[in-house]
Amino acid sequence: MPDTATTSTPSPTPSSKEAPILQLTAAALVQVKEVMAQQGFEGYVLTVRVVPAGCSGLGYDLNLVKDSQPGDTVWTQEGITLATDAQSTQYLAGTIVDFLRTETASGFKFDNPNARSTCGCGNSFSA
Repeated sequence: MPDTATTSTPSPTPSSKEAPILQLTAAALVQVKEVMAQQGFEGYVLTVRVVPAGCSGLGYDLNLVKDSQPGDTVWTQEGITLATDAQSTQYLAGTIVDFLRTETASGFKFDNPNARSTCGCGNSFSA
């Protein structure tokens, strides 16, 4: 007798069958949505790219842009469209992006399983 029970799990990326390159925590989603609303960027794309930066060699670049670039990997998470380029994908795979707020500072924190080391200030990494 065949098993008739099915499990339905929503795809994390409606535009793709693969797992997303990176994921935003609830706090990061709230922050991105707030910035988009405050700045009038509803419908824009959050690009996350790895760029040369800092003492460890690589850093993160987040931007809100009207459209993704040709060749970008694009996915959505709770109404936010995210995109990254092919080169950044190798460095970002499996990364969790959080937003932290303390009495003295606030900002996005990247938990990147591909980073071999980070600089003392936490703004750059090597892979």
